[in-house]
Amino acid sequence: MKIYQSAVAGTIESSDIMITIDPKIEKGIELSLTSNVEKQFGHQIRKVIMDTLQQLGIEAAKVTAVDKGALDCTIQARTITAVHRAGKQDRYDWKEINSWNV
Repeated sequence: MKIYQSAVAGTIESSDIMITIDPKIEKGIELSLTSNVEKQFGHQIRKVIMDTLQQLGIEAAKVTAVDKGALDCTIQARTITAVHRAGKQDRYDWKEINSWNV
């Protein structure tokens, strides 16, 4: 999937995460994370985001995440939603997504 436009999913409310995805010309994922639990869970938050992007076939994007203590399932859902919005997709293959082991 290709990123065509900027998109946001999530909020900055407690137990949520706001994921912003922007197009990037050169290949590679640029990930910026701000989290009040970064010392404890920053590595895991980054892993969930990067694994989800990989599963979606994203090769070039700038991702900004503002975390307020979201669970892995919320991080994954917000990332999927932001990517689909940025990729101008309106259909989800939930069977495929549910089979992921992120």
